[in-house]
Amino acid sequence: MKFKESQNGDVTILSISGKIMGGPDHDKFHEEIKRLIGDGRLKVLLDFAKVPWINSTGLGILISGYASLKQAEGRLMICNVNDRVLSLFYTAQLHDIFETHESTEKAIEAF
Repeated sequence: MKFKESQNGDVTILSISGKIMGGPDHDKFHEEIKRLIGDGRLKVLLDFAKVPWINSTGLGILISGYASLKQAEGRLMICNVNDRVLSLFYTAQLHDIFETHESTEKAIEAF
C-alpha cells in the first residue's frame, strides 16, 4: 500500500494505491492518521481509485483509522471504491460505518 497526500480546502485526501493487506501497512497507515490528527486535519478522504483489493486485515486497518479520527472528533470517508471492495464492505457489514462516495467531488461536498 502506498499513498499520496493532497488537500482540497480543509479536506485531506489520501490517494491509496495497491492492495491493503495488513502487516507493515498497519503501522504506516496508523502513523499517517496520527500525524494528520496531530496537525488538526480531521477531515480525511481515502481515494480508493487504485485499490484493487483489501483483505480482512486491511479492513482492520481502516477501522482503526476510522476509530482514531472519530475519537478526535474527525471524519473519515472513502471514495472511488471498486465493486469488489464495496462488496466486501457489505459482506462485513461495514457499509454503515464507512461512508463511501462514487467520486472525489461528491465526497468533498458531503464533508
